[in-house]
Amino acid sequence: MSASPHGRLALPHSRRIKQGRDFKRLRDQGRRLVHGCLIMNWLTRPEGEVSRLGVITSRKVGNAVTRSRARRFLREAYRLHQKQLSGPLELILIARPSIAEKRFQDVENDFLTAVRRARLAASAA
Repeated sequence: MSASPHGRLALPHSRRIKQGRDFKRLRDQGRRLVHGCLIMNWLTRPEGEVSRLGVITSRKVGNAVTRSRARRFLREAYRLHQKQLSGPLELILIARPSIAEKRFQDVENDFLTAVRRARLAASAA
C-alpha cells in the first residue's frame, strides 16, 4: 500500500505534521501568507527530504462536520498539486471561517493562488 504505482499522488500519515512543536516552529520561523479562505505557513526543507503538510481548523470555522469538510478540502488541494511545488516544504494550511461556504473548486483556486503568490510553484507549473 505504501508503494505508489504509476506516480500516484498520495498523502500518507507519515507525511503529515502532527506534533505541536512542529506547528509552533513553523509559526515562529516560517513564512506566512493569507489568501481567500486559507492562511499558509511554510518552511523550505533540505533537498532529499519529503514535503510534509499540517492542517488546522479552529472552532471559528463551524461545527465538527464543517471543520472535517474544510480539512478534507485543504488536504485534497495539496495532494492534487504537491508535484507542482518547487521543492520539499513543511506547509501548514489554516482554514479561515469563509471556507465553510466554499466549494472544493474555490478552495483549490485559493490554494493555487496562494502558492503562486508565495512563489512556491515550480517554474514548469
